[in-house]
Amino acid sequence: MTARLNPYIGFKDDARQAMEFYKSIFGGELVINTFGEFGAAEGAEADKVMHAHLESPSGFVLMASDTPEGMDHTPGSAITISLSGEASDGLQGYWDQLSDGGTVTMPLEKQMWGDVFGMCTDKFGVGWMVNIATANAPTGAEATT
Repeated sequence: MTARLNPYIGFKDDARQAMEFYKSIFGGELVINTFGEFGAAEGAEADKVMHAHLESPSGFVLMASDTPEGMDHTPGSAITISLSGEASDGLQGYWDQLSDGGTVTMPLEKQMWGDVFGMCTDKFGVGWMVNIATANAPTGAEATT
């Protein structure tokens, strides 16, 4: 049996917009189901996302939902998603898009361990880390945004 570990992100009323944003970056197929589709809510709550699933052509999987009324929600407080590999152009592109409109907490630049690494929080409050392995890592101005 094959098992997979996937990030599941909780949002407060903007899961649809966030997942569409991630789809614009990573591509792939996005499936969104609402609370109303399953009879779990009525009125304004019915249009909220009960479950969203994005699977990219690269094999990345992100899942998400809106937090129902009455449940606590603290954006980005307990999750950071890490993207790493040797695909310099692809990872640089993801960084550029994820950090656009967000907050860079550590610029994407060469680190003491030799790789290019950066951290940001996107415009939806989700933390991201990007690590580009040394063999294909950009240097100098290429490694910054």
